[in-house]
Amino acid sequence: MMTNALALAGVVVREMYRRKDFYVLLILTVIITLAMGAVNFFNDDKIVRYLKELCLLLIWISTLVMAITSAARQLPTERENRTIFPLLAKPISRGEVIFGKFLGCWFACGMALLVFYLFFSVLSGVRENIWPISLYFQALWLHWMMLGIVTAMVIFGSLVFAAPSSNATICFVVTFGILMMGRHLNKVALGMAEPTSTIVYTLYYNIPHLEIYDVRDLIVHNQPPVEWGWWALATPYAAAYIAFFLVAAWWVFKRKSLSA
Repeated sequence: MMTNALALAGVVVREMYRRKDFYVLLILTVIITLAMGAVNFFNDDKIVRYLKELCLLLIWISTLVMAITSAARQLPTERENRTIFPLLAKPISRGEVIFGKFLGCWFACGMALLVFYLFFSVLSGVRENIWPISLYFQALWLHWMMLGIVTAMVIFGSLVFAAPSSNATICFVVTFGILMMGRHLNKVALGMAEPTSTIVYTLYYNIPHLEIYDVRDLIVHNQPPVEWGWWALATPYAAAYIAFFLVAAWWVFKRKSLSA
């Protein structure tokens, strides 16, 4: 299974390269570095931190856009172009198609993250003479794990929703909703009447809490790295949700008529 999935993942990465996704990311990276270069004109630490916060926000937005849009078009494009039939005749199972598509999008996002964080860390280090390599590594890894959850969720959504555009839109809303409101749902539930309170509590305990992977504030304010024990626990937490969405996608794909 792994051999076929990795081969398919390589095809996905090359396809994204031909679609100029990486060029767009490179341009965004240059824009971010130019913004950071403006620190030369200021001596106020607050300005430096503001620009760091802005750069990290752009990194998060651009990688989420890349993850969601690339994953949303994978299976629908194969089906629309009718290339799914020769693909499954290789032979390759539907589970391998799901896993390979996921790996390809996830690996591509990982490579983009490396570019972003490399530029950010070098430029930030030159300006502040601070090199928190451990924190940057933690942030990069946690960010990638978060994108893994999102990518798997979008792959699943591509088999549930009618069009890539609707899938991408819904996944954008869900992702940003969790990032902004996920941690507060339990507090919101306190002020609600039953059965709404129970529903919100259930939602709070079952959604993937993507916000726990966001350590931008630590980087912006030059704080120490997070505890390595907590960092280690965040990885299997992400793996559990990735597995859930991929298994759900496989289950739906297995029962879905390709000719429909």
